[in-house]
Amino acid sequence: MRVSREQAEKNRVAVIDAAARLFRERGFNGIGLDEVMKAAGLTHGGFYKQFKSKEELTVEACNRALANSAEVWAQTVKSAGADPFAALIRSYLSTSHRDDGGEGCPLVALGADAARHSPALRRSFEAGINVHLDVLDRTIPAVSAAATRDSSIAALSVMVGALLMSRVVEDKALSRRILDAAARSLLPRTRQGVRQRARASGTNKKRDRARLLPKPTKSSRGA
Repeated sequence: MRVSREQAEKNRVAVIDAAARLFRERGFNGIGLDEVMKAAGLTHGGFYKQFKSKEELTVEACNRALANSAEVWAQTVKSAGADPFAALIRSYLSTSHRDDGGEGCPLVALGADAARHSPALRRSFEAGINVHLDVLDRTIPAVSAAATRDSSIAALSVMVGALLMSRVVEDKALSRRILDAAARSLLPRTRQGVRQRARASGTNKKRDRARLLPKPTKSSRGA
């Protein structure tokens, strides 16, 4: 039976979505094409009509997972209110995120595997990292663009490392402690940044007011 172009595209999306979830749950080598196609509601025979190889699917699935993760971050920031950085940290370093590997951060679930794969896959992750950093940049108060980016890199490194460690350990109390300790280490940074920005803003406002004041003339200075 011939499949329409529209249905073929829907099938392709279903396979990519299934692979994005299963790869995060079980790793690239922990899942076969039969299982991916079954999870998408399709047969193995249709795979090579959609993809040239498993590697192509791997790149497509990671692109999807990274894009979805960045969108979750953006939505968290958008709905956070006054302190989007704190909201993002608390959401990311939570036990619910720790326990949801299939829908969680692909940097944690697949980053180490991706480092051993093709340049195309590493480029995918590099692009995904930059998008996540862009979201963080918008939440971190700083006095310069370079300082903001460095703070975002440091924060993302702590977040990814802490979530990975929290999933590795068997002791649930230790796992929670790792998440909480990482969150506490990050949250003072944004409060300090807010104070720095407020001080810088206050200094600039004083300078601007001084510029607006009329300069005293000889007659106004008196004899």
